[in-house]
Amino acid sequence: MALPRLRSPLARAVVPVLGGLAFFAVLGLATFGIAAFITDGGGERSETLFPTTYEVGRVEPLSETIAEDGPLLMRGLNTSSAKRNIVLDHTGDDPRQGWIVYWAYPADRTDACPVRQQPGTSTFTDCDGRRLGVTDLAPPPGVFLRVADLRLVIDLRNATG
Repeated sequence: MALPRLRSPLARAVVPVLGGLAFFAVLGLATFGIAAFITDGGGERSETLFPTTYEVGRVEPLSETIAEDGPLLMRGLNTSSAKRNIVLDHTGDDPRQGWIVYWAYPADRTDACPVRQQPGTSTFTDCDGRRLGVTDLAPPPGVFLRVADLRLVIDLRNATG
């Protein structure tokens, strides 16, 4: 038995479009269903998309680099947005201690005013052209540094801002 042929120009134009819309609606629902099944219906954070910890590297070479060239300005921290820009500083002679982290904007501004580092120094320039020291940058509430197996790890689980 042959399929009925669409005779009017309107039917020949509308039916394929409706078929395509129905296909994409079913595809979207299937994707949503698979995602809900994988997460067990919960909205948990994904470590792949939004990492909560970031391993910077071994503490000895990092502390030597900071001593020679000034604090490290780190952009993005492997997140889906580049809003988590930080400045990593080290004080003292023991590479296992003395690590300090700051947001990469002035303490008296928001993240809408990022800083640029003067190469090889501990001096930063903000969006208004002010020259700032590393201690003039914003402290990040909820961001913790820890040394594990002589590797520096930034913990962003409780980060705000």
